[in-house]
Amino acid sequence: MKIKLIFAMLALTGSFSAHAALNILACEPEWGALAQELGGDKVKVANATSALQDPHRIEARPSLIARARNADMLVCTGAELEIGWLPILLRDSGNAAIQPGQPGNFEATRYVALLEKPQRLDRADGDVHAAGNPHIQTDPHNIALVADAMSKALETVDAANTAYYQARHDDFMARWRAAIARWETQAAPLKGVVIVAQHQAYPYLENWLGLKQVATLEPKPGVEPSIASLSAVLNKLSITPAKMVVRSAYNDDRASAWLSQRANIPAVVLPFTVGGTPAANTLFGLFDDTINRLLAADKVAK
Repeated sequence: MKIKLIFAMLALTGSFSAHAALNILACEPEWGALAQELGGDKVKVANATSALQDPHRIEARPSLIARARNADMLVCTGAELEIGWLPILLRDSGNAAIQPGQPGNFEATRYVALLEKPQRLDRADGDVHAAGNPHIQTDPHNIALVADAMSKALETVDAANTAYYQARHDDFMARWRAAIARWETQAAPLKGVVIVAQHQAYPYLENWLGLKQVATLEPKPGVEPSIASLSAVLNKLSITPAKMVVRSAYNDDRASAWLSQRANIPAVVLPFTVGGTPAANTLFGLFDDTINRLLAADKVAK
């Protein structure tokens, strides 16, 4: 009787395991949101960072290591964005399934043509990424490319639910393509608008919408602006005026406020990722709110 009971319990446990949700750890909120869109109720998603944290500078805390240890799949940006903390997370988790080269390790930047590849690599130039600028999530066309690849990765890791993931992908892409068409029509007045950015975080957004960035508040990527560097930007704007200065939700607001007051241009907070503002609580909301904020600032500047 005891043996039969043990086998029955094992069979029951196996049945639960077969239907357990896939544990996904996303390095950034945009990929967590995309994994949820594609995975539906077959996945359980946790984010390693929030929209109010600089993704370059995260501490691999024990609680985060524990999440990595239990993950079936790790979804990150890549291109060295997480170089300061992800290697520690991978090492200390001891989770073979999410190590580089395994099906459970997914890097979004592998599926997108990166902008701003450096001509040289020198730490004196600041926080420069060898492969190119990793902030790909500000162009919805990049999200679509990553969605295609992530859907296939989900099918590989969880082959039993392939048909489900394919259906979720098809539904998401239909809604996403319609949204892109709407956003591009709505954002047409932004083409050619001159901006200043706090960090080199928006080349993909600028490329998509036709914005013209003339300066950054950071003298070098990842280096906090000083009065001297801000004054240099202000002098530049006397020759090439800008209509607004933009920063991400996680950036300190003092530098953009300084320039806004002295150049008499609006300071715009962009969500940068899902959760950066109250309205940007989904992938669709991220782009809705980004465009609305840019259009509102452009209207004020005219």
